[in-house]
Amino acid sequence: MTREGTAGRWLLWLGLLAVVTVTCVSVREASEQTYVPITFLLIVLGGSASGGRALGYVLAFASFLIIDYYLQAPYDLWSVGKAIDFITLGAFLVTAGAASELLDRARRDRDFAVRRADDVTAISRLGSELLSAARAADAVDALAAMVRDRTGVDECVLEPDEPAIAPAPADARVLALPLAVHDRHVGTLVLRHRAPIVLEPAQRSFLDAASYYAALALERARLAAEVEKVEVLAEANRMKDFVLASVSHDLRTPLTAIKALAQQEQRSGESRATEIEEQADRLTRMVADILDLSRLRAGTFALAPELNAAEDVIGATIRQCEVLTEGRALRAVLDESAPALYGTFDFVQTLRILVNLVENALRVTPVEGAVEVGVSRDGEQLVFSVSDRGPGLPRDEEHRVFDPFYRPDTSIADRGRAGLGLAIARTLADAQGGSLAYRRRAGGGSTFEVRLPAASVDAMLIDDA
Repeated sequence: MTREGTAGRWLLWLGLLAVVTVTCVSVREASEQTYVPITFLLIVLGGSASGGRALGYVLAFASFLIIDYYLQAPYDLWSVGKAIDFITLGAFLVTAGAASELLDRARRDRDFAVRRADDVTAISRLGSELLSAARAADAVDALAAMVRDRTGVDECVLEPDEPAIAPAPADARVLALPLAVHDRHVGTLVLRHRAPIVLEPAQRSFLDAASYYAALALERARLAAEVEKVEVLAEANRMKDFVLASVSHDLRTPLTAIKALAQQEQRSGESRATEIEEQADRLTRMVADILDLSRLRAGTFALAPELNAAEDVIGATIRQCEVLTEGRALRAVLDESAPALYGTFDFVQTLRILVNLVENALRVTPVEGAVEVGVSRDGEQLVFSVSDRGPGLPRDEEHRVFDPFYRPDTSIADRGRAGLGLAIARTLADAQGGSLAYRRRAGGGSTFEVRLPAASVDAMLIDDA
């Protein structure tokens, strides 16, 4: 209860006592006086229930004096006319005092029960946060926030593993509690506040319970990290085996071809240099793709995002892929009435993405079919699209299209590629702050959408100025 609230209750009940006193004094000559103690006793009980024991005692003693002076004959004198009146006043005072004490105890018991219920609710929420959080880190953050709000401190952190440095005894603004699970230290619960930390008994009980759940949360976070590490190692091992199997298969074909051509040339004396060079280029491209994907995944691949026109990169893509069409149409789909679109991206690597997508589209597009390359703006992003009328992907394999070494069952086998093109394209898009996604095309076929950061030429000119 706030100080303002307490003062308001005292003023209310003392004012009510004054009103009742004036009313009773005005009719004391013409009415029966037996109702007087009951009336004042009700005021004492109401004041005790509302404002506490101290107010009850003040009202009781004030009522005793008022009844004696104003409402017991002889009036307006500090005296009692009859012994029975004195007994009545004494009984009133004792009854009022006892009632105030009993009401205060009941109120304290109620407040204690409410606090205990709040503690149970808070502890239940702690357990709920620990169990329901999707990630272990979320559970740790949620528990720290609940402890901070419940104790009213400025900061609460859960520090894992190493115990926190104990604060100096004179610094009461920091409270550090060690956390343990099965007698094994897992971290420290640290409270910090701008003023000395003073906890009420209920807050201290809550903090003890919270420490247990905080220890479990840190232990869960540690176990989750270990599980994630094991999963990463297992995935890396799986990918290693997969890479070795895929690479050994894909590299065997050009190596076998190169060896066969060399043997034929040796026996016949005819030069097969052009074919050998083609197979060597094929092998070189596979190795380069593997190395590029490795560098992209490691974050060591250099990119140079600059202001570029979307039409320029589409034009360069079509010029580079025209020799691969083999009777298929390759056209740009652009809105010539719309203003030119610009973005901030690496021109060379974006060209590599689009060329890769167009090459894939041309391979699956039937003869006399068409591949369309377009661009539009969606908010703060440029959306490049490459669409074909090929067979598309089976629905149960759509989520795998960007996996390294993935080839759909419908693809043409052994075309000199290791299945890394889409994986590299998506990684290049992600590295530029964009994305690459696949969707089924209405009427049949596939559409790949590359999203990259858009740019406003007017804004760039203003910045340069």
